[in-house]
Amino acid sequence: MGSDTKTFEDISPMADEVARLMVSRLGGARRGEQPSLQVMLRRRGGALPRRLRKHAHRLAQADQLAAQPKIARQQDMPRLTQGHRALVKYLQPLGEISRWQSGLINFAASVMFGLLILAAVVIWLMVMRGGI
Repeated sequence: MGSDTKTFEDISPMADEVARLMVSRLGGARRGEQPSLQVMLRRRGGALPRRLRKHAHRLAQADQLAAQPKIARQQDMPRLTQGHRALVKYLQPLGEISRWQSGLINFAASVMFGLLILAAVVIWLMVMRGGI
């Protein structure tokens, strides 16, 4: 999807890419299943923000119409391309390594915060009992 000039023949690959990204980011498909964009919108479309949901519905409808070339040529390709770009930008999954790293950092921060609170309580108890 690198070129800026899109034709009606690019509608189906754009819809397939968005559906694949929805599966990887939002789930909703069995292992090995490649559902269409229409199916993914029915299953997990509510997880998309409203503005992007409109783009996705427009792209799914254009994908259905792309089977009929005379009607497909009448599609508003700049609008579909803009919607596709917005959907891809939103659905691009974070890398697995960065998700793992952020989870590890969050866990370590939680443990450190707990230890800091424990140290503060121990010091407070020692001061109250006259140990310090």
